[in-house]
Parts: sequence; structure tokens; C-alpha cells
Amino acid sequence: MPEDNGHPGSASESDNERLKRNLNELLQELRVAQAGVQFLFGFLLAVAFTEPYLRGTDFQHAVHLVAVVFATAAVALLSAPAAWHRVLFRRGQRSMIVELANRFAVAGMACLAVSMTATVLLLTDAVLGNWVAVALSTLTALMFALLWFVFPLVRRWRIGGR
Repeated sequence: MPEDNGHPGSASESDNERLKRNLNELLQELRVAQAGVQFLFGFLLAVAFTEPYLRGTDFQHAVHLVAVVFATAAVALLSAPAAWHRVLFRRGQRSMIVELANRFAVAGMACLAVSMTATVLLLTDAVLGNWVAVALSTLTALMFALLWFVFPLVRRWRIGGR
């Protein structure tokens, strides 16, 4: 049975139409996430070439590196579905692309959440000090975990999704 997703007229969609719609919706969602992660990645790269960065502590440099590595992973994961779609275009692989693209998107969002949390930790440590940085970055991580993963998964389980 085709997945409805609240799409009008989806009950009459063919499997191919549903897959095409699912892929288009996913690629649109990834465009939004990609813009944010690319902006963050640019910021993180630029920071490394500033005078204040050179005066940073070893802890701040380590946190910065974690943020850059996870932002890089997020860029790779969030752009992978478009690359897979292009490389496998018209090869009858749309179903596999949609399945993998969904997994890449979730993993990419997790990497983005880690990078954003590390960035909050880095900036708050530089501006406000350690204990405030730890508190704010913990709240940031909790916010991402709840809004991006826990709440949707709880909803999914309640409606009987796997």
C-alpha cells in the first residue's frame, strides 16, 4: 500500500509516482538543511584564520576541530542523495535511492546537530567561560535531540510506524 504522508490523491498514486514524489520531497528538504550546514561550514573554516583563534586554548581548538569534522560529514551526507540520484539517473534505482537518501538525511542531521552543539560550546567557552559553555551546549544538544529525533520517533511509534 502506498504511503499517504497526507498528500492529496496519494491513494491513487502508482508506486512510481509515489517514489518520484518521495524523492522530490526529500531533495527539497535537503536543500533547506544543506544551506544551513554550508553556512556553518564556511563560518567554521573562516574562524581558523582569525587572530582570536590563534590565542584559543587547546580545548577550544579541539572543539573547533570536532565541529569542522561533523560539519564536513553533514555536508557529505546531506548532498549524497543528489549525487546518487544523478549517477543512477534512469537506471531503475529510485526505490533504493529514496531508502538510502532517507538514511543519509537522518545521519546528516545528526552530524549537523553535533557540529552546531560543538559550535555553541566553542563560542560560549570563548565568551562566557567553561561552566556556562557546558550548560548552554548541553541545552543545545538536548534541544536538537528532542526536536529532531525524540519527538518525531515517539510520534512514529504512536502511529504504528517501524
